[in-house]
Amino acid sequence: MAKLFIKQAKQYAETRPDYPKQLFDFIASKTHTHDLAWDVGTGSGQAAQSLAGIYKNVIATDTSLKQLEFAPKLPNIRYEQTPPVLSMAELEQLAPQGSLDLVTIAQALHWVDTRSFYEQVKWVLKKPHGIIAAWCYTNARVNDSVDSVFDRFYTVDSYPYWEPARRLVEKEYRSIDFPFEAVDGADDTGPFEFVTEKMMDLEDWFAYIRSWSAYQTAKEKGVELLNSHVVGEFEVAWNQSGDGHKAVKFPMFLRIGKVGKF
Repeated sequence: MAKLFIKQAKQYAETRPDYPKQLFDFIASKTHTHDLAWDVGTGSGQAAQSLAGIYKNVIATDTSLKQLEFAPKLPNIRYEQTPPVLSMAELEQLAPQGSLDLVTIAQALHWVDTRSFYEQVKWVLKKPHGIIAAWCYTNARVNDSVDSVFDRFYTVDSYPYWEPARRLVEKEYRSIDFPFEAVDGADDTGPFEFVTEKMMDLEDWFAYIRSWSAYQTAKEKGVELLNSHVVGEFEVAWNQSGDGHKAVKFPMFLRIGKVGKF
């Protein structure tokens, strides 16, 4: 997974949306204490930065050292490059058994071997109230004109270059295995819906698309997804409203659960 984002790490850090405060307030309200959180697949640290404002300390890990270079350096965040699969010995070095209030994994659960990952999550979380929160965001929404061009571009042009795991995101994590108990005040583990916005101009929009793993995969196969025809279609659609900067909305879907007495 890390190899998919190495070449566009800077674009990823600059163009990907931040996560809304309401998301972190909701998650934090479900953890009984706020001592230590682990952000898995932190990338360029979007989630870790917000967690650091709530939890005393944050461990933030990623397999990509290049992505970590762009993460914000805060005194209570400890960044670690990890292998794709942690051994138990490596996990013990990262965090003691039963020490974590929270494990988060943002826009990355579909990349991991959930069976082994969940076993390790259950090992490091405090019992029985430790929380795991996993979320994804689906296709960006701008307005009817841009969305029409984008939807065709996504489903026709880019679709062959996405990894199969992307389908789990398209299904809003509803079909992903998630063997945890409902948190206090909830009937199930979700997904719970949120939305975040990012102001973009047209160049920001193109940079966001270039940050996709599918864009890099296509490029390596000699295909330029943002060819002159596609760019022209987006230019016409984007400029119809006459406003160069637009609020781009990203629908988000959260699965959240507590470890219980495992």
